[in-house]
Amino acid sequence: MSDDDDDMDDDLIDGVMTFEAVTEGVRVAVQSYFLSGQSDPEEGSYVWAYRIRISNEGTATVQLINRHWIITDGHGGVQEVQGSGVVGEQPVLAPGERFVYTSGTPLSTPTGFMRGTYEMQRPDGSYFDVEIPAFSLDSPHYSLKLN
Repeated sequence: MSDDDDDMDDDLIDGVMTFEAVTEGVRVAVQSYFLSGQSDPEEGSYVWAYRIRISNEGTATVQLINRHWIITDGHGGVQEVQGSGVVGEQPVLAPGERFVYTSGTPLSTPTGFMRGTYEMQRPDGSYFDVEIPAFSLDSPHYSLKLN
């Protein structure tokens, strides 16, 4: 999906907290939301969707090659996920273009965090990592207890 797609479905969701980071002219904006219909708290199953917009604000075309996620649950347990591209694609972004996608993750706790990197390739064949900002996975089944 690029800027040529003017559908509201191709952008972020109004009114949802957005986490952003910019690395070498590539902006990553992330939103997460709890999927109550796919979660079963009584069974310790909590599911979130996250929506990501990757915008090329630089001067050169870039391609997303790989992803690396670090997912931390509410007990501090860490899971790492690495793979090629995102949602089956390795998007090429010319300057001014964007790519928006939605994916999801399950946890066994009612809260957690995700962060990561995208490995991008420049036209000269060199690679660089783009930060995916840390974002929270919050559910209505989590309550913070302060002493």
